[in-house]
Amino acid sequence: MSSNWSYAGEDIVELPADCVGFVYIITNTVSGRMYVGKKLARFKTTRYKMHTQKNGKKIRKKIRGATASDWQDYHGSSDQLSKDIESLGRDKFRREILYYCKSKAELNYVEAREQFARKVLESDQYYNGHIRVRVHGSLIIDKKL
Repeated sequence: MSSNWSYAGEDIVELPADCVGFVYIITNTVSGRMYVGKKLARFKTTRYKMHTQKNGKKIRKKIRGATASDWQDYHGSSDQLSKDIESLGRDKFRREILYYCKSKAELNYVEAREQFARKVLESDQYYNGHIRVRVHGSLIIDKKL
């Protein structure tokens, strides 16, 4: 069994260019237990550079950028899930992308919507231990989600 990410039955090697992140489900193929979460495609980075002004004064200049995330090797943030992966092996888990998202607000909203719809906190079928979300409706671009 492949431990790669899949989307609509196809293995995923690269994310779409406009993808900020994705909502996923990881399934333990031995027990059927699942985990619903989200993953960012890129992390924002900040570094500082010393800059000398015209008057000779040195200041720290903030330089912002982005770096690719570890999404290819990512296996969720649940401690219980991590323990099961360690004991059973990565090949016993299926990783599926449910939705690609074009903004962080959409990513947060779709993850929470999926977790509530599946009632992840009401069943032992899920590794999820909590649902944390903070989304402002005006930031959801596509209201037809």
